[in-house]
Amino acid sequence: MRLGRIASPDGVAFVSIEGEGDARTAREIAEHPFGNPTFTGRSWPLADVRLLAPILASKVICVGKNYAAHAAEMGGEAPAEPVIFLKPNTSIVGPGAPIVLPSTSNEVHFEGELAVVIGRPCKDVPASKALDVVLGYTVANDVSARDHQRQDGQWTRAKGHDTFCPLGPWIETSLDASDVEITTEVGGEVKQRSRTSLLLHDIPKIIEWVSAVMTLLPGDVILTGTPEGVGPIVAGDTVNVTVEGIGTLSNPVVAKG
Repeated sequence: MRLGRIASPDGVAFVSIEGEGDARTAREIAEHPFGNPTFTGRSWPLADVRLLAPILASKVICVGKNYAAHAAEMGGEAPAEPVIFLKPNTSIVGPGAPIVLPSTSNEVHFEGELAVVIGRPCKDVPASKALDVVLGYTVANDVSARDHQRQDGQWTRAKGHDTFCPLGPWIETSLDASDVEITTEVGGEVKQRSRTSLLLHDIPKIIEWVSAVMTLLPGDVILTGTPEGVGPIVAGDTVNVTVEGIGTLSNPVVAKG
């Protein structure tokens, strides 16, 4: 199932995205998408509604330097254990929403990633059972102000600006995410191309590690790390992040007014 969130003339709703291409429809889910969703009977052509970020997370947990080649391009060794940090949920925006460049930064980078969406409350989940707590997967862009990252010596400001966590276009619940391709294009040029099979710490290990630290709640999002090829974005760019089996997350880049 493809789970999404839309704005329609009737308001905001969780939906199931059904069909393919121009024939896609958004079928309204009653209440929330967790467990066994029930439907209201209403639906819209997808072209007639606006896709929002597919989930409103209580927190976004990110894994840093989780591809060896990206760790190398950032000038460090690959960490032996997952390195985690948080992005505030106010950084989340949906497909088509602009990434707003802060006036205080001159070096904002894209980071295309696979995102895991948690489906039920959980704590201390062993890796062997980790996939049982996953609702599905979506596409993410861990936008980062590199100059802030260097200035601060930690990552909260660099990663936490409003609009710095695009998510979408929807959540794919039936994906085997152990070996899918990730590509990032800026201005039509491919900047990143890799596969999740190259993750240093795979998804079950990440969930085990994170859930040993903090309780995970339904809708929480884990960003699994970005491959090599990160680079700058400027006003006027469009960033397209594609994950095989899910789709493409596209966001324009604008300067803060």
